[in-house]
Amino acid sequence: MVTLNINNFMSIDLQFLTREVCRIAKETASFIREEQTKFSISAVETKGKNDFVSYVDKTSEKKLIHSLTDILPEAGFIAEEGTSSKKGIKYNWIIDPLDGTTNFIHGIPCYAISIALMRDDKIVSGVIYEINFDECFYAWENSKAYLNEKEINVSPAAKLSDSLLATGFPYYDYHRMNEYMELFKYFMQHTHGLRRLGSAATDLTYVACGRFEGFYEYSLQPWDVAAGAFIVQQAGGKVTDFSGGENYIFGKEIVAGNAACFDEFLNAVKKYFI
Repeated sequence: MVTLNINNFMSIDLQFLTREVCRIAKETASFIREEQTKFSISAVETKGKNDFVSYVDKTSEKKLIHSLTDILPEAGFIAEEGTSSKKGIKYNWIIDPLDGTTNFIHGIPCYAISIALMRDDKIVSGVIYEINFDECFYAWENSKAYLNEKEINVSPAAKLSDSLLATGFPYYDYHRMNEYMELFKYFMQHTHGLRRLGSAATDLTYVACGRFEGFYEYSLQPWDVAAGAFIVQQAGGKVTDFSGGENYIFGKEIVAGNAACFDEFLNAVKKYFI
């Protein structure tokens, strides 16, 4: 295990760091994969309405925090399950140990580990490992985006009518439901269709590699989107909040898509949400 000195971070090889994070994500995924074979829904706890957690989420987060601390000791954490309250002065990891918990507890094969590194208010590295299909998506500052060592790019589709979109269904925050359903109907009628995978991190990686042309959702947390939004951008895509601004990590709303039809996509979202 190599420990990096954060005080000399600007001289650190971010490519090497990101690949170390890929390794850590895969190691933690092995634990999640093994637990899935013997998991019982009786182990599920409820954090809020339709918001679930289990010992798998908590243990995975502890494993990630331990390993990430080993390689970057002075960095803090913004982590979904709150197993570390450490805050870094300049650098913080933003992690979701199991994005798609509801899928996991029901045995539905779409869930991922999401890890981003933030320097001040800027993401400089992102890793998402989709466990079921053994797909590791990653990028670092000034790099291309990659999937299992191969460079990826967003789709070239230039029109919304040629696009397949992804979204997430609100599961506790219903105050924008009417707008959401109207926009949902619009996209049903003007695109190839919509998909709901149940993992925002995975949705974003699918935009990055061109499987989806766009993704939108509200009521999301930083750990849901930080790594994925960064990977989309490094793959040539665009990411904003619903108004077209930059508050998509902490602002609880995101629009991510390929560059060619992003404006048309964003304008449709604005029509119903702004």
